[in-house]
Amino acid sequence: MTVKELSDLIMKQAEEKGFGVRPAEINVSEKIALIHSEVSEAFEAYSHQNIDGKDGFKEELGDVLMRLMHLAGVMGVDLELEVLKKINYNKDRLWDWEKMNENHSKI
Repeated sequence: MTVKELSDLIMKQAEEKGFGVRPAEINVSEKIALIHSEVSEAFEAYSHQNIDGKDGFKEELGDVLMRLMHLAGVMGVDLELEVLKKINYNKDRLWDWEKMNENHSKI
């Protein structure tokens, strides 16, 4: 399944369930907060080593993606295009690892 097909499926379900498919039908701030809450739930599941199953890390990441794709679909954002643009931008981007708080490999 392509990103577009997945997005179309998510938007179809959103319409069927009454989640809104046009900007006037949603509260963007609320949708962003819901994406944030799903990320927090994924963090919580991971920190409790609940990886698989109901409310597990994997399921919560799926929820994040579904909510993100729903918001993007409502707002007319082509996520595939935006991700590809960002990947291209990052090809030559340099990070100052000394100023970052992440574990990383210096490949």
